[in-house]
Amino acid sequence: MEICPKCGLPEQACVCEQMVKSSQRIKITTDKKRYGKIVTVVSGFENDVDVKKIAKSLKNELACGGTSKDNVIELQGDHVKRIKPLLIGLGFEENSIEE
Repeated sequence: MEICPKCGLPEQACVCEQMVKSSQRIKITTDKKRYGKIVTVVSGFENDVDVKKIAKSLKNELACGGTSKDNVIELQGDHVKRIKPLLIGLGFEENSIEE
């Protein structure tokens, strides 16, 4: 059985990711790219969070394309209103998410 080096609990019971998620300051904004295309930018993630995994689940839920780099997620289209409930469902604190 694997033991988490940070919290000392078994891997299945590890609470490190939940603790990290609750201390985030996430900001959701929109940005205009070339040719007038709008992208939704989700930023403010710290290094301990798996941004690629979060981006993949957001893209699946919103049925859109996107990318993640430098702890920032860019999603194609304007999804500002729909992202907050999805992030809360992924375990982030509601009051730590800014629209």
